[in-house]
Amino acid sequence: MLSTKDIRQDLQGASIVSDKVIQHIHEEGWLKIWVPKKYGGLGYRFEEGLKALFGWAETDGSFGWMLTLCAGANYFSRNIKPEIAELLFTNSNICFGGSGMVGGTAEKQNDNTYIINGLWNFATGAPHLTHFTLNARITENGKPIIDNNGNEIIRSFIVPKEQAEIIPNWRSMGMKASGTYSFTLKNLIVSEDYSFVYDHFFTDDILDSIPFRVFADLTLLVNYLGTASHFIEEAELIRPEISFKSFAESVEKHLRKVLSIARDIENILSDHKEISDDQQNEIHTYGTELTKQLSHQILTVYIQLGIRATDTNSAVYQVFCDYFTAAMHSNFRPSADDLNFSF
Repeated sequence: MLSTKDIRQDLQGASIVSDKVIQHIHEEGWLKIWVPKKYGGLGYRFEEGLKALFGWAETDGSFGWMLTLCAGANYFSRNIKPEIAELLFTNSNICFGGSGMVGGTAEKQNDNTYIINGLWNFATGAPHLTHFTLNARITENGKPIIDNNGNEIIRSFIVPKEQAEIIPNWRSMGMKASGTYSFTLKNLIVSEDYSFVYDHFFTDDILDSIPFRVFADLTLLVNYLGTASHFIEEAELIRPEISFKSFAESVEKHLRKVLSIARDIENILSDHKEISDDQQNEIHTYGTELTKQLSHQILTVYIQLGIRATDTNSAVYQVFCDYFTAAMHSNFRPSADDLNFSF
């Protein structure tokens, strides 16, 4: 059993999550929080899962980010045909991960297979995955297949890691141990059984009905809040004479609000109602504003920490870089058209 202190020490300055920590993750089953119990998963409720994500991000940025993205990819167990899901998830160490980009093409064949080619960036956890997930444009005779609305058809696929070429090109200032690499596939034949569509489920659970936008918004927010909580903990060690109590209280307040939103969503869905577009927009607007405020306050605190906080080997510097690397995610980035850059 590894403690928070053990994991932090192991990942301080690390460029990869160690085998020891990965083994601990598998022993706890943390990659399967969103996997249904019938497939050997933990089958967490939404609020319960978000609490876990917050705690992991609070432990370490790379640790939390990798777990969030890989557990999130394992969520696709719900989108896969049951017989395939049962086959894959009998492996207790299964770990999906991939890219949300549409990075390539899948040429449709006459025997229910596809030939996949392409490059996908930002696949978190790449060194530890058993399978990559990816999105590809469906083509036939080299031309995109168009749906009834005139849009290109996109499908998602699952491929064993051994059949992909990993490109270790993560050079960002933070999340250095998250293993967020690119990967390529060249003329890989994949059965249609190993493809899926995001909003088509083979399970029957409230979690299936949560709009993907809301799921993404709240899982990212608890990561930002958890990393911020760790940041202020390290800041207090450097400048104990400054009271950062209001920062910590604000993190706790917003965590309670996010968990309350998650509870409300599950209650609405359990009553067989839908989450309206207005409700989804309200959640997204809240997340965008919270991320903006949080980023501003972390910068304000960091400036107060002095030169010691710029030591590239220090814990506070690592957490600072982790936060602002994660905050570069496009999800909550406001339009530049709404910003005033004058000073």
